[in-house]
Amino acid sequence: MMGMEIEEQDAHCSAERKSHHSDKMKGNLLTRLNRIEGQIRGVKGMIERDTYCDDVLTQLSAIQSALNSVGKLLLEGHMRSCVVERIQEGELEVIDELLITVKKLMK
Repeated sequence: MMGMEIEEQDAHCSAERKSHHSDKMKGNLLTRLNRIEGQIRGVKGMIERDTYCDDVLTQLSAIQSALNSVGKLLLEGHMRSCVVERIQEGELEVIDELLITVKKLMK
C-alpha cells in the first residue's frame, strides 16, 4: 500500500491532470468553500424574505471576494508546483494554459 501512496504523490500535476494539495491546504480550501456555501444559502434566505436589495448585494460582494481568495490560493499553489514542474520537464505549453486561466480569473 505504501508504494501506491508514493505513486500518487509522484503523479501530482502529471498528464493525468490531477493536483496534489497538502492536507493543510486542502483543509483550508474546504473550510473556505464550506463558508462560501453557507453564505450562498444565507443569500437565498435573504431573497426568500424579501431583504432589501442593497443588503443582498453586499453579501454577494462578500461571497465574490471569498471566491477570489480561494482562486488566488489555488493559482499560487498551481504556479509553485504544477507549472514549475512542467516547465522543468520542457512542457512550455503550460505557460499558454496558465495565461488563459489567469485571463478567466481576471474577468
